[in-house]
Amino acid sequence: MFIKSAPETEAEGNLREIYESDRKSLGYVPNHARVFSLRPEVLQAWRAFQGSIRKNLPLRRYELVTLAAAKALNCRYCLLAHGAILGKNGVSVEQLRAILTNFRDAGLERTEVAMMEFAQKIVRNANEMTQADTDALRALGFEDVEILDITLTATMRCFASKTFDALGAGPDAVYDGLEHQLSDLLPG
Repeated sequence: MFIKSAPETEAEGNLREIYESDRKSLGYVPNHARVFSLRPEVLQAWRAFQGSIRKNLPLRRYELVTLAAAKALNCRYCLLAHGAILGKNGVSVEQLRAILTNFRDAGLERTEVAMMEFAQKIVRNANEMTQADTDALRALGFEDVEILDITLTATMRCFASKTFDALGAGPDAVYDGLEHQLSDLLPG
């Protein structure tokens, strides 16, 4: 990491609680928590924001949108973290490789491809979004609240991925196996 983060041995107050909770639930303290260690209140707010979006979308949709945004952002950490979540929820490494190579031809449902395209356009050129982009999702059965949730997922990923990359938060060691399996498809 490019900044000094608070080590577990020096964590106090809210940060200590966050670290202890992460260690209890995950078995380790993730690098994204370490990035925010100098501002634990921001980490808590970000996690609350992320959770408030995530609870409104089915897990697979949330993770596919997140993966699409992370791919457009070239965020190795987020690709691995969210690829791992998909892997724990029924997506094989082979399908994950196909999604990362070309999600349009990876055996996904038409609605999944459309929301991933929508998310990538937001990340790459939000200023070029038009009514037609939203109408295309509506035509596939997405309601406006779902379109908002997809948008929030993509824009929230911009904040997270850019923060992690800007401060050098690399993938956690827990993703080493997946990283090895996907290394040729991941950004540097």
